[in-house]
Amino acid sequence: MKLLRSMLSWCAASAVAFASLGASAAHADDLNFGIISTDSSAVLKQRWQPFIDDLNRQTGLHVNTFFATDYSGIIEAMRFNKVQIGYFGNASAMEAVDRSNGEIFAKVLYANGDAGYKSVLITNVNSPVKTIDDVFKNPKDLTLGWGDPNSTSGTLIPGYYLFAQRGLAVNATTFKTVLPSSHEANLLAVVNNKVDIATNNTIELSSLEKKHPDRFAQVRVLWTSPLIPSDPLVWRKDLPEATKQKLRDFFYHYAKTDPREKAVMAAITGYAGFAPATDAQLQPIRQVALFQQKQKITSDTHLSDDDRKSQIAAIDAKLAALNAAAKP
Repeated sequence: MKLLRSMLSWCAASAVAFASLGASAAHADDLNFGIISTDSSAVLKQRWQPFIDDLNRQTGLHVNTFFATDYSGIIEAMRFNKVQIGYFGNASAMEAVDRSNGEIFAKVLYANGDAGYKSVLITNVNSPVKTIDDVFKNPKDLTLGWGDPNSTSGTLIPGYYLFAQRGLAVNATTFKTVLPSSHEANLLAVVNNKVDIATNNTIELSSLEKKHPDRFAQVRVLWTSPLIPSDPLVWRKDLPEATKQKLRDFFYHYAKTDPREKAVMAAITGYAGFAPATDAQLQPIRQVALFQQKQKITSDTHLSDDDRKSQIAAIDAKLAALNAAAKP
C-alpha cells in the first residue's frame, strides 16, 4: 500500500509537471531542456540559467528548463515528448536512448582537460572507517548514502566495480541502512556525519573544494572508480532537422573563445564546453549493466537451471553484440 501511494503521488506530480511543460512547448521552436537532479532544483537553475539564456538568444529557439525530483522524471518526460533535450549521466542517458526515443548528440568537456570523471566512495575524515577494507569488515554496522537508481556515479558504477565484484548487493540486508539521495545531499551528509559512507563523484568533490574548502577538508575518499565517459546531452530523434542543426551549431561552438561564455560553463561545474558525441559512448555503461544483470541471475535461487541458462545466454549474446560493434 505504501508503494502504491508513492507511485500515485509520483504520477500526480508528474502529471502536473508534464501539463506545465506541454503548455510551454506549444510551438515548433519551443523546447524543454531536462536536467537530471544531481543537486537541488534551486542550485541547478542558478548554474544553468545563464547558459539557457545564451542558447535562446543565439539560436532564436525558446528553451525552458525542467527539473524533476529524480532522474526517472526526466527520462519519462522525454518519453512522452514533454522534454526534447536533456542533460544526463551515462546510465540515465542509456535509459533515455532505449525508452524515450533519445539520441546522444554531444558531451561535456572539462576545464581541466579530463575525458571524464570518476565515482568515489567517501566518509568523514573523523570517521572510524579509515580504508575501503574497513567498509567490508562489518558493512551491517554502516549507513550508506546511495545514489539515484539511474545515476552512473552514484549507483551503477559503484554497484558493479565496488560491491558486486565482492559479491555484495546494496540493500538493507548488507548495510544497516541504505539512503538514496542526490550527490549534493550525500556530500553534505558525509560532511555533517549524518551517514557513515556515501557514493559521489570527482566533479562534486572538485566543486566543493573550490567553493567550500573547509567542508572539503572533512571528506576522506575511500575508493575511486575507473574513468566514466563525460556526461552526454540527449535530444529526441524526431526533432526537426533544422532545430537539430541550430542546436549543433550552438553546442559545438559555445565557450570555445568567448571569455564570458567560458565563465558561464565553468560555473555549471567546471565545464569548458561541448563536443560532438554519439550513442557509442554508452558501450562501457551497457557492458557494466549487463554484467550486473548476469550476476543477479546467477545468484537468483528462485530460478530453475533451465531459466538461468536461458537468461544468461541471452545476456551473453548481448555482450557479444556489443563487443562486435566496438571492433573497427
